[in-house]
Amino acid sequence: MNSDKREAMFSRFKAANPEPKTELEYSNAFELLIAVILSAQATDVSVNKATRLLYPVANTPEAIFALGVEGLTPYIRTIGLFNTKAKNVIAACERLCTLHDGCVPEDREALEALPGVGRKTANVVLNTAFRHIAMAVDTHIFRVSNRTGLAPGKNVLIVEKQLLKFVPKEYLLDAHHWLILHGRYVCLARTPKCPECSVSDLCDYKPKTVLKEAQVAGTSGAAKYARKTSKKKSSKKPSQAKKKVPSKVAK
Repeated sequence: MNSDKREAMFSRFKAANPEPKTELEYSNAFELLIAVILSAQATDVSVNKATRLLYPVANTPEAIFALGVEGLTPYIRTIGLFNTKAKNVIAACERLCTLHDGCVPEDREALEALPGVGRKTANVVLNTAFRHIAMAVDTHIFRVSNRTGLAPGKNVLIVEKQLLKFVPKEYLLDAHHWLILHGRYVCLARTPKCPECSVSDLCDYKPKTVLKEAQVAGTSGAAKYARKTSKKKSSKKPSQAKKKVPSKVAK
């Protein structure tokens, strides 16, 4: 994908969704941090269901730390890996209280030093809460970047660096949200919704382009295959049915 196509891609994303937002529910940097920790290998929907119950009870490092692992676990039991996440959240809250006066640090190194916080989580917090230019590459963004040709790479770190290099500067701040939403709802892992894709003509993914063109013409690849198959079958001589031998009539 060349620079003109990248420019056009994000121009269309912005026109359709001028102010993209995360689907995680939060009201401050701390709530976002906890939600992102909980979202690892879990859906935003499941995290939101849990935090809607948790945050009215405890939404500060001090309050959640006071719950302890046993007190926190019932609130997040419906989320995958809840035992490990409960331990990480309590440990992170303790560290925030003792080292950062209960505040979420606006610094990558300090964020990544918190239990349960890796590079992707730190990038989400820096970009979403503090509006820093940062690119959190999850499975959706990794797929979209490689499939479309936007920023191909063998691992998430390479893709992150490629995105920061190739995404036009005016779109960098919100690029993370546009890409994750595109991967979550349009450029799906198994069957991308090519006919619904607003950037299909810019995409380097050849099967998607063929599917788009075929459906616009009113004929899918499957339909073409079905017609060819039926023609081959019709050209063959029908097999003659075996003649039934009449049974002997009883005298």
